[in-house]
Amino acid sequence: MADLTPARPLRVLIVDDDAMVRAGLTLMLDGVEKNGRSVAVVGAVGDGVEVPEAVSAHSPDVVLMDIRMPGVDGVTATRRLRRRPEAPEVIVLTTFDTDEHVLQALRAGAGGFLLKDTPPDQLVDAILRVAAGDPILSPQVTRKLIDRVAVEAGAFERARAALETLSPRERDIVLGVATGRTNAQIAAELFLSVATVKSHLTRVMVKLGLDNRTQVALLAHDAGLA
Repeated sequence: MADLTPARPLRVLIVDDDAMVRAGLTLMLDGVEKNGRSVAVVGAVGDGVEVPEAVSAHSPDVVLMDIRMPGVDGVTATRRLRRRPEAPEVIVLTTFDTDEHVLQALRAGAGGFLLKDTPPDQLVDAILRVAAGDPILSPQVTRKLIDRVAVEAGAFERARAALETLSPRERDIVLGVATGRTNAQIAAELFLSVATVKSHLTRVMVKLGLDNRTQVALLAHDAGLA
């Protein structure tokens, strides 16, 4: 997760091959303030191949990533970016109805996804939440995506085997994450403190070799738990 300092704006990099989309997002987001945080669009590029240089130059906290681009696509760019030390969070932008690569991007390490017609206020809220370590994961849309994308061979068996390595309490935490609950909601349902939930979730990700909550949720879906 990026090191966020309250004194400075939240830095956002836009990656989209449509110049009008880049301009529109920049106009929509740059300078917006919400919940005591301001947003600054520090860069906008038109292809995934430009992402490494742009990230090095601008040090964004969050990258808004298109999926379909002519050079390096958003899935590949996300996978490469998330391998970097102290990588920024990634939110995938998609039209959903025509794009079947979103689930792959989430597996590559994206913190969540949004539709391109998401209202401005919701988009800003999503950016703030993802930057704070609370990835955006809509259970309803995720289920639709999973229905649309072919399940990888052996995914069910691998997911089940991975979850067998967890304690019953850790599996409860995973189920809460998979159904879109926040740490506070999981804590209330399991009669735990939020700090304890966070600690369990951290251990789960270490055990399973996962990067974020979204990948935890996808593993649970693969195992048929949600």
